[in-house]
Amino acid sequence: MILNTIQSGEGPPVVLLHGLFGSARNFGAIQRALAPRFRVIALDMRNHGDSPHGADMRYPAQASDVRDTLHSIGVEHAAVIGHSMGGKAAMALALTTPGLVNRLLVSDIAPVPYQHHNTGVAEAMLAIPLTASLTRQQAAAALEAAVPRPDVRAFLLQNLRFGASPRWRIGLEEIAAAIADLEGWAAIPGTYEGPSLFLSGANSDYLLPEHRPAIKAQFPAARFVAVKNAGHWVHADNPAGFLAVLEAFLRNWR
Repeated sequence: MILNTIQSGEGPPVVLLHGLFGSARNFGAIQRALAPRFRVIALDMRNHGDSPHGADMRYPAQASDVRDTLHSIGVEHAAVIGHSMGGKAAMALALTTPGLVNRLLVSDIAPVPYQHHNTGVAEAMLAIPLTASLTRQQAAAALEAAVPRPDVRAFLLQNLRFGASPRWRIGLEEIAAAIADLEGWAAIPGTYEGPSLFLSGANSDYLLPEHRPAIKAQFPAARFVAVKNAGHWVHADNPAGFLAVLEAFLRNWR
């Protein structure tokens, strides 16, 4: 599967992989900041944004998408940055195709299974009646019970196209059917020996000290940094803090 890309800048390639229900555009501010020095490639993951849809959401399949897409645009080596679901896909890529990944930054996720109630979120999204009269306010109200935070509801509704024929631009049915795979982590053999940084939001409970042994077992060069004033969406909650860590990580790789 060849994924949709948003590219800008010239220089060493830096690849950005977004999280569940997101899109390449989530990294817009980060991409603009890096573009003067790097060739920045933000991808829409399968079933997201403008990329094709497919039933298999397991992380080796997502890693294959990224690999094939990068090869199709002539990228043989890249720094790979992934957030949440994109972080798991980035880890899978580093483990299955280590020669492609010069360095790895994983944002607020670990190679472990989670239970984050995304099934209820996907079901609430599927239950929204897609009628021509549907308004954004009505759609947000329909999500409120499953998604209490207004900012998260707004984030999810970026994927809904309103109008005479409203539709989800994402592969919502495929995503909903694959929540167990997306929240899980099926063991992938091997190790990635390259530079790796596991970045967490200081206010998040996704990447915890007890996850470090599992990380170190497969990413032995891993280092750990927490970004202050940030929860799970580190790059959105504290863009300056996230960018400072990322630029320091990239500084010696030109």
